[in-house]
Amino acid sequence: MTADEAAPGAWLQVTPTCRIPLAELEWRVTRSGGPGGQHANTTDSRVEVRFRPEGSAGLGPGQRARLLARLGPVVTAVAADTRSQARNREIALERLRDRLAAGLAVAAVRRPTRPGRGAKQARLDAKRRRSDTKRGRGRPGADD
Repeated sequence: MTADEAAPGAWLQVTPTCRIPLAELEWRVTRSGGPGGQHANTTDSRVEVRFRPEGSAGLGPGQRARLLARLGPVVTAVAADTRSQARNREIALERLRDRLAAGLAVAAVRRPTRPGRGAKQARLDAKRRRSDTKRGRGRPGADD
């Protein structure tokens, strides 16, 4: 964690109404897997960031309940995309922000509607055209 991330006023802005103190995030760095040279096998460039919504001061009670129901007690984001640990930290933080924002999103309530007159007429016209097409597929010379 860099010095500015550990600063007491540092926040992760998830949505316009939700921001989480960076001090509540748990960071873990490990060696990245896969093929590589001497540098790749010795550098801790894989970054994992965890957030526990249960005890967070940055969440309201409704937001906390929604995150716990949708994402569980621990929300994790991992990044091992680049060879740079600093860039992987940024990517992991972005992924965590996206997961939290998706977990906090409230789906719009759908109001049931009925098809209009034009839609009904278009459906009947399409059925009539299809029927005429199929009716024209009889054996040659055999008329109804």
